[in-house]
Order: sequence, then structure tokens, then C-alpha cells
Amino acid sequence: MFSQAFTRYINNFRGFSREIWILTLITFINRAGTMVLPFLSKYLKEDLHFSYDQVGWILVSFGCGSMAGSWIGGKLSDKIGFYKVMVFSLFSTGILFFGLQFVTSFEGLCFAMFGIMVIADMFRPAMFVSLGAYAKPENRTRALTLVRLAVNLGFAAGPALGGLIITGIGYKGLFWADGASCIISILIFYILVKEKKKSKEPETFSEEPLKKRSVWNDATFIIFLFTSFTTAMVFFQLFTTLPLYHREAYGLTELHTGLIMSFNGLMVFFMEMPIVGYFERKNFPKIKIIIWGSLFFAASFFVLLINVWIGILLLSVVLLTFGEMFCFPFANSFALSRAPRGQEGKYMALYTMTFSMAHILSAKTGMTIISHEHGGYNVNWFFMGCAALLAAAATLWVKNRLKNETA
Repeated sequence: MFSQAFTRYINNFRGFSREIWILTLITFINRAGTMVLPFLSKYLKEDLHFSYDQVGWILVSFGCGSMAGSWIGGKLSDKIGFYKVMVFSLFSTGILFFGLQFVTSFEGLCFAMFGIMVIADMFRPAMFVSLGAYAKPENRTRALTLVRLAVNLGFAAGPALGGLIITGIGYKGLFWADGASCIISILIFYILVKEKKKSKEPETFSEEPLKKRSVWNDATFIIFLFTSFTTAMVFFQLFTTLPLYHREAYGLTELHTGLIMSFNGLMVFFMEMPIVGYFERKNFPKIKIIIWGSLFFAASFFVLLINVWIGILLLSVVLLTFGEMFCFPFANSFALSRAPRGQEGKYMALYTMTFSMAHILSAKTGMTIISHEHGGYNVNWFFMGCAALLAAAATLWVKNRLKNETA
């Protein structure tokens, strides 16, 4: 029984080209080195002594830069090619992270975070385009999952290493580690992978393409985008308000916070592929899975209201991780399958931008609510739990609309 399950798990990793494995490797190195993000709110609040409102605005600048960078990266990938965009983005980001540690004013950090994220997130659409060139059409979806697993394994290692670095040499060490990981990973890519044009083969993501129409006239998809935005906004509390809550409510150190975040990454790494494979083999409707994921998100914040035991933090992360594994892979798959053939780019562009918008509003909303004059942490957990329930209700609406479309 165990050997069969293990063999089935391993089979998901077969059939990839050498370039895909190198892309996966550099993604892992880069993500493991991304230590600034999990501790950014703590750095701004505890090391630079900004107010909650100022921290919120700096994180808004971070999200705005991410949104702009994703759009610019997609445009440049079409014009000059994904390879040049990837190399420029990661190498320049590495250099900029070295310099970010010397920016300590509020206005300077707003501008610097926006600028860095514009350049850093040019990498994301270019990376997706590269998978179109280096992955075979029949395993492109699995290639996307493989890269996501590398991201999560890197996320499992990164916060723990970041906690050790902060404990040993302080926050400044994070900027050096983050910058170095960007430069090392893209040098490996540049040396080992040759530039290749995007495959001319037609895309076949959509199994049953809809009639050609404007994405803005697809009301079902627009409602789905609201669900994606809301679940992402709730999830991003993991990087903004939760690290602050760990110290202020339970006195945890950066190392403890890093270990809790690493547990999230390890759960995703070991469990997401089997979960996705199981539901795909059972042909379980994606929308139903997303509804359950939204409910897990809601539960993960409602349990934080029971703030009498430190173990609640771990239970919350477990529930949050199940929400992540149930929502995000299947939401991505639904968005791809919803797109009519030839319009995948438009649909996926809007889907991707919901995450950047969620990052903007998640940071500002959470920081505003936890300010003492606005209610504190418990109010924020209640708000986020209710938002996740709203996402579940919106997804149920999508489910009913889909049923009417096929009736």
C-alpha cells in the first residue's frame, strides 16, 4: 500500500525536460532566499519603529509595485522574449536588495519597495511564458505544479533560515541573503539554459473552450475573480499581521515565527500533489473543492479568537494550509479551463492581478484593523473569517451559474 502510494507520487515527477528541472532548481534557490517578505512587517514595526498605519502604506506600495511589474513583465516577454526579462529581473532585484537595507525613511521605503517589486515581479509572467517554451504541451500543467512545489519547499526553508539570520546578525543579513539568492539563481539559469523561442504549438489548456467573447462579459468568471481576490487577501495575513501577532500575543521570537511558516511550506510540499492527484482521479468538481478551501480559510481565523493556548497558532496554520491547498491549485485550473481557446492570456492576466490587488488591500486592511483605535487583532481575525465565508458564498454562486449554463 505504502509502496504503491509512493510510486504514484513519484510518477508525477517524471517526463520533464532538463530545462524544466533547472527552472525548478533556480525557483527553489530564489524562494529559499526570499527571507525579507515573511519578516517585512516585523522589520518595519520593530526595527524601524514605524506605526501600523505606516507599515500598511509601505506594504501597499509593495503590492502596487507587484501589480505593475506583472503587467510590464508580460508586455516585455511578448516584445523582447521571456529569457531577457528573467535575467534582467532577478539580477537587478538582487542588486537592489543589497541597497534596500540602507533606506530607512518612510517615504524612501514606499518608493523603494514599489520600485523593487516592479522589477522583481516582471519575473513571474516571464517564468510562465518560459514553461510554454521548455515544457511539453502534455505535461505543462504538471510543470506549473512542479514549480509551485519548488516555491513552497523554498518557503519552508526560507523563513527558518531567516529567523536564524535575524537571531545571529540582525535584519540586515536578510537583505544580503535575499539579494545573493537572486543573483546566484539567475546566473545558474544563464549558464545552464539557452534561450528558446516560445513554442508555436497551439495552447490546449481549455478542454471545452467556450464561444469567443470578451472576458468582461463573462459574469461567472468575474464573480470567480472576486472569490480569488478574497481568498488571497485572507491568506496574505500570514505575511503581514500574523507575524506581529506571534510576538505581541504570545511573545514568540523571529525563529519561532519562521518555524511556523516553514511548517506551512512543508505541508504544501508533501501534501498538495497527492491531494490534487486524488481529486483529479475522482474527477471531483473544482468549484466544490474551492468552496471547501474557503471554509478552511474561515476556520483558520475563527480559531484564533480562542486565544488561550499557544497551540492555537499551529492549528490555525494547519487549517490555513488546507485552505491554500484546496483553493489555489484548483482556482488556477478553473481559470485556465474557463478561458476560451485563444483568450487564455486575457483570462489569466486578470486572475493573476487579483493576487497583486489582494496583497495591496490585505496589508492595509489588516494593519488598519489591528491598530488599537480600530479594534485590535481579534476584530481582524473575525473580519478575515467572515471575508472567507463571503468567498465561499460567492463560489457557491459560481457553482449555481455553471449548473445553469449546462442545463
